[in-house]
Amino acid sequence: QVQLVESGGGLVQPGGSLRLSCATSGSIRTIYVMGWYRQAPGKQRDLVAVITNGGSTSYADSVKGRFTISRDNAKNTVLLQMNSLKPEDTAVYYCNVKVKPLFGSTRDYWGQGIQVTVSS
Repeated sequence: QVQLVESGGGLVQPGGSLRLSCATSGSIRTIYVMGWYRQAPGKQRDLVAVITNGGSTSYADSVKGRFTISRDNAKNTVLLQMNSLKPEDTAVYYCNVKVKPLFGSTRDYWGQGIQVTVSS
């Protein structure tokens, strides 16, 4: 079993910053890709940023230059530093990891979601 625990969301004013964290634990052999997705009300869930276990990153165009994804492989944690936040960044943010567990096949796991609200 693999568990994901997200933290760091909340309410922030436009132009402000937040840092999201997602800690992965459980019966893990290898964590491959770690990433963040977001879903605004009435919209589909979209990719925000991903990072491979080799450190390669990819970002949605809407967040490039403002958000930075990183990972701590020793702690099985992925971070999302969000700067210069805009009201359109308001959404529920979901952590996603591709994991090879100790038993079973490689698959995606999702966090429970964390609210980020950007408003004055």
